[in-house]
Amino acid sequence: MKLFFHYCSFRFNNCYVLGGDEYPDAIIVDPGSMDEQILEHIEKNNLNLRAALITHDHSGHVHGLRTLLRIYQLEIFAINRTILDNRTNPVKDGDKINIGPFTIEVISIPGHSADSAVYRIGSLLFTGDVLTAGLVGSTASAYGAATQINKLRSRLFSLPGDYTVLPGHGPPSTLDAERRYNVGTTRYNEARIHRPSFRLSFLKD
Repeated sequence: MKLFFHYCSFRFNNCYVLGGDEYPDAIIVDPGSMDEQILEHIEKNNLNLRAALITHDHSGHVHGLRTLLRIYQLEIFAINRTILDNRTNPVKDGDKINIGPFTIEVISIPGHSADSAVYRIGSLLFTGDVLTAGLVGSTASAYGAATQINKLRSRLFSLPGDYTVLPGHGPPSTLDAERRYNVGTTRYNEARIHRPSFRLSFLKD
């Protein structure tokens, strides 16, 4: 099975196409844009594009769907029920989806966005923006940051063994490297340790 990686200049995100060789069925993850290189790969390898997996509904990860759906008949899988006014097959944490030869596990990790999902396929983790090489996803609040970190630890870092991490931005990594060296989780720990505490005291006359 082949993994095709494409760097989309629109919003600078990564797009992945998985399938090929003895597996003509294929899936695409986060089609941020659809350009000649992606279409050429699909057509030259006679891939039967079955589905699009969306890690979260931000424009850099879904913009190419409009073009994709004009060319191919495929299903969209996402936590949100609609993407770009297209109905999806809504998924939730813990779901397992079978598409052709692929068994896909859905891992919900909100924080960067409410609909952020990681897709585990074999030894591959498509992490969107929640986990990149050395960093974690940006969040709008301390609550969102805490939720994201806690979910990363309980749902991803706790997975037995090692995995290849394929993020929405930046280079690939491994889950073991992120467990050990991810700066985003380290900074979060330090912020909690050094957070000042305040106590109100009342003086009696």
